[in-house]
Amino acid sequence: MVVRRSRHRLLALLCGVLAALTLTTPAVAAPERAALTRPEAAGGWLARQLVDGERFEAVFDGVAYPDQGLTLDAVFAFAAAGVADDHGADALAWVTRPDIRDGYLGDGVSEAYAGATAKLALAVQVRGGDPADVGGVDLLARLRSLQTPAGRFSDRSAYGDYSNAFSQSFALLALDRTAAGAPPAAAAWLARTRCPDGGYPLLPAQPVCTSEVDATALVTQALRAADRPADAAAGLRWLVSVQRADGGFTNAAGTPNANSTGLAAQALRDGHRLPAWARARAFLAGLQVGCAGAPADRGAVDFDGGGFDPATAPRATAQAVLGLTGIGYARLSAAGADPGAPALACP
Repeated sequence: MVVRRSRHRLLALLCGVLAALTLTTPAVAAPERAALTRPEAAGGWLARQLVDGERFEAVFDGVAYPDQGLTLDAVFAFAAAGVADDHGADALAWVTRPDIRDGYLGDGVSEAYAGATAKLALAVQVRGGDPADVGGVDLLARLRSLQTPAGRFSDRSAYGDYSNAFSQSFALLALDRTAAGAPPAAAAWLARTRCPDGGYPLLPAQPVCTSEVDATALVTQALRAADRPADAAAGLRWLVSVQRADGGFTNAAGTPNANSTGLAAQALRDGHRLPAWARARAFLAGLQVGCAGAPADRGAVDFDGGGFDPATAPRATAQAVLGLTGIGYARLSAAGADPGAPALACP
């Protein structure tokens, strides 16, 4: 039982572990608009993949587990693309259901997970809700209770502390939207994790500081939001320095992919590195399934272009949308998003 709970705990945390130069596709059409942009088409496909129109699941050993982290990634993607607002509302309603919420965040007493709490708080804010009252739970107060004297947001758990750069960044982004703003000590702690090359690691205090694209992309956004532009600029310079000639970015395993490129592209646009963003967008556009693909796959973004994989496409598409739009987490809002899941209309 402990092994199963520990695996489920790790799974939940890993799942939580995201105008100008707009590329449009003239051949992409839908009844409600003359032409869909690439992000809209991707958002529409993503919405149609939700189980029961409300959630994503992860299947291990034939057992389906709720994937709250990926479901929240979809909520962010719908807001960025400005589509599927009804699906975004249903997805957030599912994640905030007490049994689903507490399985993701912990009970708040013996178990409380910083990254999950911060990510859910930010999603509630993006959708215009009050994170201080999510089914009677004050996510902001719980998040603040997880801040250590050093400034780090850490998990309170019998299974260990899995907090990382994503946890800290989402915490800063969520708290920056409050009247009190992001805690300076928390921003300073995150800035101090920077590697000598200017990038940021996923895990702090390792024997060798190794910068990672995904972590740096999120950290730079959080530091910009927390008024530490110089620290963010160092990370942005590192991102530009490791961008491939084809515009893509690699993950820690060295694979060029939509997930890392989507997050990096979002950070580059947020940090006003427009030429680098344009190259990253072109890479992402090259991974998007168009009218030549299978009807069920059209609009989706493939993970690495090595053959469409429906198992990796939802997360790849969700994070690619962030890069295609370039809307940073600090500015992300679902206000004005259209309902429905637009689809490519192909000959």
